[in-house]
Formats: sequence, C-alpha cells, structure tokens
Amino acid sequence: MNNLDAVFVDVDDFCQTFLPAWEKTQVLPVSNKETSLFTSQLAK
Repeated sequence: MNNLDAVFVDVDDFCQTFLPAWEKTQVLPVSNKETSLFTSQLAK
C-alpha cells in the first residue's frame, strides 16, 4: 500500500466515525442555506 492509499484509508476511517457523530449534533435544522454546512461541503 502506498502513502496515498494509507491517507485515503485514514480519512475514510475518520469520516466513518466523525460524520454520524457530527450529524447527531445538528439538533435544529438551519433554515438559512448560506450558514448551513452539508456533509458534501466538508471536503471543499
């Protein structure tokens, strides 16, 4: 496995743990789309 593969695996493992926990903290939906952060925007 090269270094790029190792980084991808580490990031994937992190996302598998972080994203469900982060989504649970979003108690109230944010109505203003400019201030809400979607999962797809985390990689930007």
